[in-house]
Amino acid sequence: MKYTTLPNTKIKISKICLGTMTWGNQNNQNDGFAQMDYALEHGVNFWDTAEMYAVPSSPETYGTTETIIGNWFAKTGHRDKVVLASKIAGNGDYTAHIRTNGFAPEALKEAVNNSLKRLQTDYIDLYQLHWPERDTNYFGVRDYKHNSENKWKDNFNEILYTFDGIIKSGKIRHIGISNEKAWGTMRYLEESKAHNLPRMATIQNPYSLLNRTFEGDLAEVSILENIGLLAYSPMAFGVLSGKYIKGTAADNARLKLFPRFGRYTNPQATEATKKYLKIAEDNNMSLAQMSLAFVTQQPFVTSNIIGATNVEQLKENIDSINVVLSDEILSQINEVHDAIPNPAP
Repeated sequence: MKYTTLPNTKIKISKICLGTMTWGNQNNQNDGFAQMDYALEHGVNFWDTAEMYAVPSSPETYGTTETIIGNWFAKTGHRDKVVLASKIAGNGDYTAHIRTNGFAPEALKEAVNNSLKRLQTDYIDLYQLHWPERDTNYFGVRDYKHNSENKWKDNFNEILYTFDGIIKSGKIRHIGISNEKAWGTMRYLEESKAHNLPRMATIQNPYSLLNRTFEGDLAEVSILENIGLLAYSPMAFGVLSGKYIKGTAADNARLKLFPRFGRYTNPQATEATKKYLKIAEDNNMSLAQMSLAFVTQQPFVTSNIIGATNVEQLKENIDSINVVLSDEILSQINEVHDAIPNPAP
């Protein structure tokens, strides 16, 4: 395994992060336990979860993933071996069963306390805002379109002030953002600097061969402001394994169960995936490992969040840490990107 540090901290984390959002829906507790055992044994010490998991969120599955992780901590006693990240859900029709007061001070405090109980721990190492409260183009929306009717009121300072109190209580150590844009990222950084408030350490956004939109303004912000990307969906919901093109996807594969994530299988994305598959095969590697290696070795990526529905997939994904793409392969990848840029943003 390769390691780095959580930006602006001394916390050592693996460059591969264990994603957990299938536990409690596609995977049961035994599956989750097996994946945690395997990941830790192979050097993965950084895990990411969220209060709304398992995905898709529902009243029945809400909090299930954190509960599974907490049960594993209780069984193994390995809490001190894991750098743990979780998130508070934002407002939305699909999270109304959790709460409807967004990131208000009482919501942040309630969410942290509930996660701590489910996780059976006294602290969370990295606590993130799952998506912005304001109307902006996240979750697969290509371009920003201003909504003059948006009722959101600027609460960047209030959020950081509330987090300051929670950090001082010892319940969380550091904070981050997710599905955020360049403007929101800079606002958080400027508020923390101007008012001596906690600083966002990371930004967790989608990044893959099929979605390189982070390479716009956010890559510059990430590098120059030292706010590291935690890349999620690096496999584009499994599309970048090649299994859908080859017709080898299992019945419980993510896109068979949840076809609403079809942006990864639109005609342009499928054409790009075929081209990436050829590059991988021509260079004697799996498309999965090429796709993950591409993400991991980007200079703005702090950790690459992998997800798997079985240990065999997990093994292949973790082993991608040993793959280093040559300049020639990167050039071939960029030729495809130039021809079919960001088909699945």
